[in-house]
Amino acid sequence: MVVFAGQGDARRSMALLWRASAPADDTAKQAPGPKPGLSVDAIVSAGIEVADAEGMAGLSMRAVGERLGRTAMALYTYVPSKNELLDLMYDQVLAEVPTEYDLGRGWRAALTAWAEEAIEFNVRHPWVLQVSEARPVLGPHEFVVLESLLRIFHETGLGAVEIRGAVSALSHFVRGAAQVIADARTAAKATGVSDNDWWFSRSPLLDEVCPDFVERFPMTVKLETENPVEENGEPPETTPYMELAARKTFDAGLALHLDGIAAAIAKRT
Repeated sequence: MVVFAGQGDARRSMALLWRASAPADDTAKQAPGPKPGLSVDAIVSAGIEVADAEGMAGLSMRAVGERLGRTAMALYTYVPSKNELLDLMYDQVLAEVPTEYDLGRGWRAALTAWAEEAIEFNVRHPWVLQVSEARPVLGPHEFVVLESLLRIFHETGLGAVEIRGAVSALSHFVRGAAQVIADARTAAKATGVSDNDWWFSRSPLLDEVCPDFVERFPMTVKLETENPVEENGEPPETTPYMELAARKTFDAGLALHLDGIAAAIAKRT
């Protein structure tokens, strides 16, 4: 399921994102009683909680209203529709991403820290991975995250074209790795079969259905035998098999990305 940001009214959405003309809290309009007033921030926070717990499929104005003890209609004064709510949620949750990195240790250490923080953020909020990057939200936190990454790349001395390419490649790589990890964690709930049970019940059957597997796919066999996901050959008890594989390849892939940046720096200088 892929969703696109920026589907609501452009002027209204941008004003809400940047809080240029956000509706005031309605506490003053409430009759005496325990029910708290609503606000854009409260609605956005509730939306994030719903998406974290139920995924994008469970996100609706009704579900958010129920979490706040209100009806869906009560939210529309503050957030016109689910489209604007999604934009606000996506930008707000990006505030969790760290933006300060120690450049004194060099660009490579800083980019490593950024990538590790980014993958953990995406795995923590897997619904974010369903928001297409084809159309950015253009919110303040989105720009803050980008600005912090560009500050690190500025230390490399690379030009604008090279930095743009490197930022895009690294971001896509991190997002892809996070997607595999997030999917591995949710596979059991979605299918009723744990990730490990699925893999270790099916992979041995390859010898039965394809006795000449080694001869037909020698490079695949070579790769797995020389660098197995689980070094001792035993299935992991708690961590999904594909999560182990994704994290292992993430470390190797990140090193290759950074080596490529170092090579570009050396070539430029």
